[in-house]
Amino acid sequence: MFLLLFFNCQKQSKVVGDTKTIVTKKQSKQYITVLGIAQDAGFPQINCERTCCAAFYEGNETKKLVSCLGLIDLESKKKWLFDATPDINQQTRILSKEHLDNGKVVDGIFLTHAHIGHYTGLMNLGREALGANKVPVYTMPGMKSYLEENGPWSQLVSLKNIELNTLKKDSTVRLNEQLKVTPILVPHRDEYSETVGFKIEGSAKSVLFIPDIDKWHKWERTIIEEVKKVDYAFLDASFFNNGELERDMSEIPHPFISETMTLFENESIETKGKIYFIHFNHTNPALKDNHHLKDSVQDLGFKFAKQGDNFEL
Repeated sequence: MFLLLFFNCQKQSKVVGDTKTIVTKKQSKQYITVLGIAQDAGFPQINCERTCCAAFYEGNETKKLVSCLGLIDLESKKKWLFDATPDINQQTRILSKEHLDNGKVVDGIFLTHAHIGHYTGLMNLGREALGANKVPVYTMPGMKSYLEENGPWSQLVSLKNIELNTLKKDSTVRLNEQLKVTPILVPHRDEYSETVGFKIEGSAKSVLFIPDIDKWHKWERTIIEEVKKVDYAFLDASFFNNGELERDMSEIPHPFISETMTLFENESIETKGKIYFIHFNHTNPALKDNHHLKDSVQDLGFKFAKQGDNFEL
């Protein structure tokens, strides 16, 4: 094992026609942007008086939005969200102001599962807020039933604020000629719905997005092989190591960063370099803007997702 830790806690733009867009480094027409990196409850977390959150209130750390990816296609002038987080208001504004303003809040939302950081942003599409009209929401069957059968989400369906589209595991949804999305079932605490990650494919490159999963060994697939199949892999990094919380961490199983690093210990630098850790709990030192442990991890070839980073497809 690489590390052992017991821890307590401006982009250039231009105008193309009537559509405001961001200029990416290689002028890619399709790309992923990181809209958030924190675990469901964000950073700082509610009622947190620990040193990790105190750093924000003392002005030494920036606010971190909840884990979310945006998919932008400048050619078709469409944009999608992967997860509807509690920070959806700010994240959709970032999409419109910094990437693509096509007159829509978003052209579709792909949901991973029914934990608070991944779907509760849907409330902002409802009667009390935007009053949206048939925003496409892509869900697995269990997630679809949960939204249809439980308020207040069922009201979004009945009022046609959202339009549910059923996904099937390993079955690809083609968004257009360049982009396609495939849900991949993963083991997690599925109290209300199943949980999926997503493979997002463009004409040249592909992304694996798994913000939540139980331990890697519980998955029927091999994460090493799945990472090798893609160009970028955004992987669950909720906690750095065991002992990080003052509670039994087996109750909330996630692959620790230290475990993932050990698993990839004998892989090439090229493979390690595809991994971008994401979905950090507020106690995780890797959430900090700067931390010596992050330097150590990056020295071994791994990377950390950062809000505002773009990845061409």
